[in-house]
Amino acid sequence: MSLSVGQWGVVRPHALTSCGQTILAVYMGWLKKRTGKDGRVRYTAAYRDLRGRQQSAGTFSNQKQADKAWQAAEAKVAEGRAGDLRRGRQTFERYVRETWLPNHVMELRTRENYTLYLERAIFPTFGAIKMREISSEHIRAWVTDFKNGNVILAERRKGQRETISNSPAVIQYCMIILSAVFTTALIDQVIAIHPCKGVKTPAVPKKKPRIITPEQFDLLYAALPNADMQLLVETDIESGLRYGELTELRVKDLDLALRKLTVSRVVVELTKKFQVDGNRFVVKEYPKDEEERQVGLSEQIVRKLDGHIKSNALRADDLLFAIRDPAQLQQPRLRVVPDPETLGLTDPDEKGRQYKHGSKTAYVSAHCRCVHCRSAFSLYRAERRAAGKDSPRKRRAVTTDGHIPRSWFRQNVWLPAREAAGLDSTVQVKGLRSAHASWLLDGGANIQVVKERLGHGSITTTQKYLGSLPAAADAAVDAFSRVRRRSS
Repeated sequence: MSLSVGQWGVVRPHALTSCGQTILAVYMGWLKKRTGKDGRVRYTAAYRDLRGRQQSAGTFSNQKQADKAWQAAEAKVAEGRAGDLRRGRQTFERYVRETWLPNHVMELRTRENYTLYLERAIFPTFGAIKMREISSEHIRAWVTDFKNGNVILAERRKGQRETISNSPAVIQYCMIILSAVFTTALIDQVIAIHPCKGVKTPAVPKKKPRIITPEQFDLLYAALPNADMQLLVETDIESGLRYGELTELRVKDLDLALRKLTVSRVVVELTKKFQVDGNRFVVKEYPKDEEERQVGLSEQIVRKLDGHIKSNALRADDLLFAIRDPAQLQQPRLRVVPDPETLGLTDPDEKGRQYKHGSKTAYVSAHCRCVHCRSAFSLYRAERRAAGKDSPRKRRAVTTDGHIPRSWFRQNVWLPAREAAGLDSTVQVKGLRSAHASWLLDGGANIQVVKERLGHGSITTTQKYLGSLPAAADAAVDAFSRVRRRSS
């Protein structure tokens, strides 16, 4: 066995021979003597990482500090915790775009949402900062600025649907994204400290879900445009399926004899930037909870579904609910703008000015995006194009492979029916699933059975629908009144 001693009395690595076998000795650190332009001597602590590459643990003014530095680095190597410190020099945006996003496993819609919030709310602040330089102090200050509306947001690109607000829920969601990025960076030894640890975000108030009542549902059902849409909405409230599960149902998923639906797939609708192989609709072979489930149906809805299948001559692999004629997607919507005098005024702007709802001025000057102001501005633009004052633009085509686009259903079916039924904006499409859970629990169904029907991962999620119908609150008040009256 042979060993050699370096300039500073430090053992250098060599191959050791014992009993005819060659054994690689553990790499040890060493020092590099450097003389600066000013004549001062400094010492660089060198060591080898897990891959055997030479690394620096820093440069120091005296030998003792340099020795401690390479020894500490070697200890981390022995524990398998030492990475290439140079990786921490890359900017946050470069790490996310080139390393984290391409390799982080997540659902398609999650990737789309994460990218939106990264580009609009996170990159403007952290994008140009080196990974190793981001600390808890930076994160905490960013949360405070975000809450106060002082965070720099990137300009909204054409086609982006969502807007970024400074609500506690949005701040919390952005923090989830940041924490996921830094957790991966910590595991990959890009950074040494997790800057999100210990940073709190504003509390997100938990609100009781507002449930559509059976009476309100009857009004909505009667206002739907045709029998197919009525059957889709009725199936939704009877089964409690998510919209992506409902619109991916196929004939083969329905067992008429047992009156059961098998939920084993979900369709995901993606924006153009995130489409897979140019497909707007991507079918996942598992629902949200990643577990196939069966949902029992009433006899009356099964009869309707059976009639629907026969009247449309649907085969086993055909969608139960679909856009049979793509031309109906391109039909222009009728825009009826009420008299602005009846709609009231917008909220005061910075200068205290208010504008009439349902007017072009409210859309442009007050930045109001209510349905009336949007419709007024759309009509104004259409009139200008018709008069040849603006460059005419082709009507945007809505493409589909048969699946019913969520936005098309909302704009052309749900909103007109809701308005005709006299219901407010709290009645949403996703509320049908909530109503299904609430009605079952109010009717005395076992909470575990309801959990399994809805595919909830935790029974805590199901519990929030207990007593959510107005009748449940009224029953509690009546019970209190009965007891009080006994004493009077």
